[in-house]
Parts: sequence; C-alpha cells; structure tokens
Amino acid sequence: MKRVIVAVLAASAHAAASCAAASAPAGRDDLSAADLERVRAITAPTRDFSKAEAFETMQAGAATTNKLINADIFSQPSANMSFERRQEFQVGNGLFRKDWVSAPASTQASDGLGPLFNARSCQACHTKDGRGSVPGFDPLERPDAVALLLRLAVPEGPDRGHPRLAPGEIALLPEPVYGVQLQNFAVAGLPAEGRMEIDYTPVTVRLNGGESATLMKPAYRIDNLGYGPMRKDTQISPRLAPPMIGLGLLESIHEADILANIGADKRDGIVGKANWVTDARTGQRVLGRFNLKAGQPTVAQQSAAAFSNDMGLSTPLFPKHYGDCTAAQPQCLQMPHGAQPRFGAEEVPAKLMDFVTTYSTNLAVPQRRDTDDARVLAGKKLFYEANCVACHVPKYVTSRNARQAEHRFQLIWPYTDMLVHDMGEDLADGVSDGSANGREWRTPPLWGIGLTRTVNPNATWLHDGRARTLLEAVLWHGGAGQPARDRVVAMTPEERADLIRFLESL
Repeated sequence: MKRVIVAVLAASAHAAASCAAASAPAGRDDLSAADLERVRAITAPTRDFSKAEAFETMQAGAATTNKLINADIFSQPSANMSFERRQEFQVGNGLFRKDWVSAPASTQASDGLGPLFNARSCQACHTKDGRGSVPGFDPLERPDAVALLLRLAVPEGPDRGHPRLAPGEIALLPEPVYGVQLQNFAVAGLPAEGRMEIDYTPVTVRLNGGESATLMKPAYRIDNLGYGPMRKDTQISPRLAPPMIGLGLLESIHEADILANIGADKRDGIVGKANWVTDARTGQRVLGRFNLKAGQPTVAQQSAAAFSNDMGLSTPLFPKHYGDCTAAQPQCLQMPHGAQPRFGAEEVPAKLMDFVTTYSTNLAVPQRRDTDDARVLAGKKLFYEANCVACHVPKYVTSRNARQAEHRFQLIWPYTDMLVHDMGEDLADGVSDGSANGREWRTPPLWGIGLTRTVNPNATWLHDGRARTLLEAVLWHGGAGQPARDRVVAMTPEERADLIRFLESL
C-alpha cells in the first residue's frame, strides 16, 4: 500500500508544481525532500473545476470504505485493516455498543455506571457512529434524546479562580455543585442533577433570488435541579455528539501541517488558532484536535473523558470512579462503584480502553459519490470562490510515523484546518475550553456530511444541532465565517443548490 500512495504522489507532482509553494510546510520531519515535494504538489489547492481531482473519490485514502450505502455505512472498519486488527475492531464495537449498568450487579465488568450519567452506552449518543439527535424542535414531539448535553462553567479567570487553570491542568472552572457537565440521569436512590429545556425562536433570513430561510435560535435552561441552586453566573454550553468516522486519520495529520494553517494567506483576514491542551498521560501541553473546541489531544483521551463525564466510568486516564460527582454531592460519592480487582483498578481497564480506541480510530470514511457530476463540480467551484476553504482545508497527506499502520502516508480529504475560529456572537456559548474562548469552535471535518441522514434520519447540524439543513448550518456562520456566509446569501438559487449538492457528495 505504501508503494501505491508514493506512486499517486509522484504522478501528481508535475501537474501541481505551480501551486506547490501554497501548500504543505517544510516542517514535516517524517518526509524526505523528494516526498515533501510530492506532498506539497498533491495537497495544493485545485484550480481546475472541470473534472474531479485524481483520487478525490477515495477521500480517506486506502482506508476508505466502498461498502453499500445504507444506515450502517459509518460503522465499517478501515478498508486497509489486517484480519487480526479487524478482530480487535469488532471487540471494540461490542464495547462501544454495550449498555453499562449500576453497581453492584451480577454482570460484573459491565457495572459501575454513574452514579450520575447522561447515557448508558457510547452508541446511545453517537447514533450508528454518526451524529446524535437533539430533542425535537416541536415541544409536543420531543423525544428523550441523550446525545445533546450541557457543559457547565463559571467565569472566574486564572488570577482569581482555580489555581490549576493558569498552567492548563484543567480546561475550565466547573460549577461548584454540578461540576463540568449536567447529568440528567442517576442510579437508583440518587436524584439526577436536572433536566435540560430548550426554547426555539424562529429567525427569518432573506436570500438573493427571492428565497428565504427560517433559522431556529435556541435558548437553554435547566429545570428540576436535584442538588440545590446553581450559581447565577453559570455558563451553559450545549454539545451534540459528532460523527465518529475518520478520527484516526485526523489524529495522524502531521502537527506541522495543522500549524501551517495558522499563518497561511486565507483571504478575508481569517486566522485560526491552535488550542493547546494537557495530555493526561504525560502532563505535557500538546495540540488539541478533538471535541467541538479541540479540547482533547487524542482519540484515546477523548474516549476516556466521555466514559468519565457521560457515563461516570473510571479509566486509566481518568481513574475517579464517580465521574463528575462533586464534593457538594456526598450521596453520590458514597454509592458503590464497579471496579473489579481481578480485572484492574478501573471500571474500564486499559485493555478494554485499547479495544475502544482501536474501534474509534478505525471507523471508515465512505467513498465520495458523483465527483464528476456537473452540478457537484459547479458547487465545488462555488465552495472555493466563497472562501469556505479558508477554514475547511480540503486535503492532507498523513504522517509516515502515524501510530497505526492503517493511517500512515494517506492522501485524505477531511475539509478542516483542525483549528479553532471565532464564529460570532450567535454561535457563542461563553465557555472556554483550554485556550479556546467562548466564541471559538473547531472547524468540523466535512467528509461524510452528505450521508448524515442516511445514518440517522433525525440528525441535525452544528455544535448543538440547531441547523435542520446544510444551508441553515451555513447561514449560522458569523465571525470568521461571516464573509463566506454572505457570499452564499448573495448566490442565485441555482448556485446555492449546486453548493449544497457538492456538500451532499462528501
């Protein structure tokens, strides 16, 4: 497979040489000078929209899956996994899907849920490994959705708040009683922390060509508080579970390529920012890549944080058995936990976490559709002309030194710069996460976005699911995304339809 990728890069070098200076930086310590030149050439922005680019259909390189498009398309393994590795993937799949129960239970090694929690399984939030669902926009038809949760913080700064904030040991200052996250479920004998309520206000946006769109602006509140009053200045950040595909490849993008996006000429004055966060394993400050504000550095740490905060399960990275229970919740801290000494010190021991990480890093990205379709190509050109590519950087070649063999030296098309950007007041939550402030969000990858509702018919978009269509998601862009958003508003109806057609092909 390595020879195949090298051949791809060599074949593309001559055609793209004129654009080479605008792409990959010289900081790739994993590449020879010859390979660096090839990488620069193939990752240069295209200027030809008359046909699909070479290898564009295989948007995750050799890991791309070409399985039949159906509701399980986000649950396929990387196509280049060995038989032995696929066995590990399947074990991880079982762990990702299984429901955890409260302790003590006869099903040992599956107990320890909570005591406070948001969901019983990973799959409950990441529906079929895709996006989660929000409570319905119609108050009379709202399901009991668990994929949308509320992060909590209070607005003290490092100079007058928690001493661990300044060195970055913690990402935010939690609410003193309710912690960093509202848990809306609890084990028997314990009250839940509260119930999230959402009120939506329609906002009409006029579009060129006589069209209009109605956005639904959410307002969040918390009812039925189970542990007394919450601080009045508590900041609330809604977070919807994102899709799981391609995570290992995103982790394998060379850091130099991500940091090069900061200084690149992006037009419209757009400058992204890296979120430097703490690696829980080493204690070092490293580049954040995952979650909605790039607040986690690795898939393994993101997964362990979800086990802790969402399900109240201890792992080697976050060994507290009581999840997000605080000192102000003594009943919670007195409940039994599920750690079994013969399995390990934690409720989810290291071996099980390894299986979950293997699964989470090898959920395959589906093959592109209709890349040579005239309307898709027209929409791609509009995507570039609107300067959406300033943040949604189309392509990379992953590191030769990636941790997993499946992810090494692959040409991928995730459409993200992996940086955080100020997205304007309408999308602001006021909650900082590491060095990302309350107006900043990580640029989400776009690969697979056109199959979102194939996987979950109830899925919606943006960090809190407020956008019911891809066009609505674009129209919510502010801050760094405002110029591109305004260009979309000014398009003709036919052009907007082509733009959406391109996004649906990803």
